[in-house]
Amino acid sequence: MALTDFLVEELNSLKQAGLYRPLKELQSPQRPRSVIDGREVINLSSNNYLGLADDPRLKDAMIAATEKYGAGSGAVRTIIGTMSIHNELERKLAEFKHTEAAVVFQSGFTCNSGVIPVLVGEGDAVISDELNHASIIDGCRLSKAKILRYKHADMDDLERVLKESEGQYRRRLIITDGVFSMDGDIARLPEIVELAEKYGCMTYVDDAHSSGVLGKNGQGSVHHFGLNGRVTVQVGTLSKAVGVLGGYVAGPKALIELLWHKGRPFLFSTSHPPGVAAACLKAIEIMEQEPELIERLWENTRYFKKGLTDLGLDTGHSETPITPVIVGDEVKAMQLSDRLLEEGVFAQGIAFPTVPRGKARVRTIVTAAHTRADLDEALAAFAKVGRELGLIRA
Repeated sequence: MALTDFLVEELNSLKQAGLYRPLKELQSPQRPRSVIDGREVINLSSNNYLGLADDPRLKDAMIAATEKYGAGSGAVRTIIGTMSIHNELERKLAEFKHTEAAVVFQSGFTCNSGVIPVLVGEGDAVISDELNHASIIDGCRLSKAKILRYKHADMDDLERVLKESEGQYRRRLIITDGVFSMDGDIARLPEIVELAEKYGCMTYVDDAHSSGVLGKNGQGSVHHFGLNGRVTVQVGTLSKAVGVLGGYVAGPKALIELLWHKGRPFLFSTSHPPGVAAACLKAIEIMEQEPELIERLWENTRYFKKGLTDLGLDTGHSETPITPVIVGDEVKAMQLSDRLLEEGVFAQGIAFPTVPRGKARVRTIVTAAHTRADLDEALAAFAKVGRELGLIRA
């Protein structure tokens, strides 16, 4: 047997379970109607919440910065890869998030990999919501701190963990997503912060799906709840609502300076191309000057969510533009996704290990750029296919 035969066996097991998914090829800009594998379809799987990924103003900013600074930075930040435009972006992010300072990483995933091990280590504890994102889980594991989980959004269980762990660890960090990426619900941040203050813990919020979505001008979940200054660390992304690429950490100046020296992804990765930083700056400027973008996002969210629930589909506890259609059975969820695509709607099926077994779903995300006609056509497809598969009985 060849040493790599196990790889083929693993793939075959996925295929037999109906879970193998070839990569879809996007052949157009990321738009509400996108060309996927040669066909224009309604795109309900993009994180491009505000439609900025294809905004001509971002493209112009990227081109201008590329002409001025070059295509790439040519070095890591700590050697000679920190350009003036990187510093400008970080100053703007700190102002936007109401923190002392901010630093940009290559992605939101690397933020969590790099920051959590700087905050906690052996002898410390991370207290984590059981449905936190995979990047948080990996960052916790890398830290070598004790990982203590509490039931999803269950504040009584969080307090139980806090009481039981009191006095046992040097430092404790409560960590949560601001918006949970698979269910679309919002963390109970006011109660989390109150418990953290009561029990002397640091707090850490990953706002990947909150940046550009919650709070005034999209400032995130901390601003949404009026908690500025009471959350130790805020992590966000520049790859979703901002429409470009990267992640950022906002918090105390001492933390940011420590990350310059100890944040491994920051230390050992080349900095962003200057065009990326310029496009991010332009996106934040647009978010601040055009609140109607976020208003339109929420209008579309309410309309589409109501349409799905009126059909009798299970959308769980979603409170945001992320609206899952929960099927349960893994194979049927993939069938729903495939049939929707045949009807001209791209909505990705998601199953274990991304979500727990028995919780398979098709996840939808509407954007500010979708028209009412787009959403009506998508709802009609859900109605047709949902009845075919027995998900809608009426």
